[in-house]
Amino acid sequence: MANKNPKSASAVILRAREHESYGTLVWRRFRKSKIAILGGLMVIMLIVLAIFSDFFAPYDPVKLNMRNGYIPPHKVHFIDAEGKFHLRPFIYGWKQVLDENMFPRWVEDTSKAYPIYFFVKGWDYKLLGLIPMNIHLYGLKDPEGMIFLLGSDKFGRDIFSRSCLAGRISLSMSLFGTIISVAVGSVLGVISGYFGGAVDTYMQRFVEFVQSFPQLPLWMALAAIIPDTWDQFAVFVVMSSIFALLSWTLLAREVRGKVLALRETDFVLAAREMGASDWRIIFHHLYPNTISHTIVVLTLTIPTIILAESFLSFLGIGIQEPLVSWGVMMREAQTIQTLGFNIWIISPVFFIFMAVLGWNFLGDGLRDAADPYTIL
Repeated sequence: MANKNPKSASAVILRAREHESYGTLVWRRFRKSKIAILGGLMVIMLIVLAIFSDFFAPYDPVKLNMRNGYIPPHKVHFIDAEGKFHLRPFIYGWKQVLDENMFPRWVEDTSKAYPIYFFVKGWDYKLLGLIPMNIHLYGLKDPEGMIFLLGSDKFGRDIFSRSCLAGRISLSMSLFGTIISVAVGSVLGVISGYFGGAVDTYMQRFVEFVQSFPQLPLWMALAAIIPDTWDQFAVFVVMSSIFALLSWTLLAREVRGKVLALRETDFVLAAREMGASDWRIIFHHLYPNTISHTIVVLTLTIPTIILAESFLSFLGIGIQEPLVSWGVMMREAQTIQTLGFNIWIISPVFFIFMAVLGWNFLGDGLRDAADPYTIL
């Protein structure tokens, strides 16, 4: 007869879990959080859109076409103006008319329908910068038609295509800046906590000195002095470094506190007795024990830098054309008149919102999953 004692069943489960690795435990806790999984999916989707932006973009994001300036987002139809259902989605063309105040505006032209096709040929690009291709996820085969799912900007450029490309800059800059910040903060925190004494005192005073600077005004000042003559790569590296400049101090303090609690533990004392050097103890014993916390801080720092970059670029003191970021695209919405007539130009806000929310959900889930005091 099967043992139906719940206590014995629980004991079996607990014994099985004793042999699980730390990574397995974290993953089991993490996957229980639906919000964290949702955040991870949002982040993956944005990263895929950024990496393969050329494939997802139906039009060249930097090519100008003044005739198509400020076209509203196209509506995808399955039912035409006569009430007939179509299996293949289609859009109607746009035409300009004058409203009652004699201002031009765009209206759907139901006399011109353009079917939407998938995996169509379009503008040439190099997939991942290596493979020449001209296949795109969707588009129109009729050369007279244009499809703008999120509308176009004042230069007739497709906002969706530009938003995908902008994700490359916004996400890669935030990742690069965060990695620099996390690397500096975690290493200095481990060193400060392990050596203690004068080393700890001087390092903590330096941390307090850096923290005394107002973060946003200093970012603005440093970004404003970047010369316009610098090439795109130099601007990217310097902007990423600026964001990392003041973002490492909190992590350094947190890692220091963890190392202070770990440096007198048995495995550290045993390493000392066996003649291990200080640097071996730091990088082979103490630093790996801070990795889980460091990863959590990394995921929670990225949205902060995304917002900072978007804000500075929106003000015109961050990334500049021809580089494209979500903040650069938002710069067009600075005037009330433009925004009032063309509300769709704030579409990049949706991508910023998804990125910030996704990374925060993911970071919160990782923080709870990596917490050693979480109930299994």
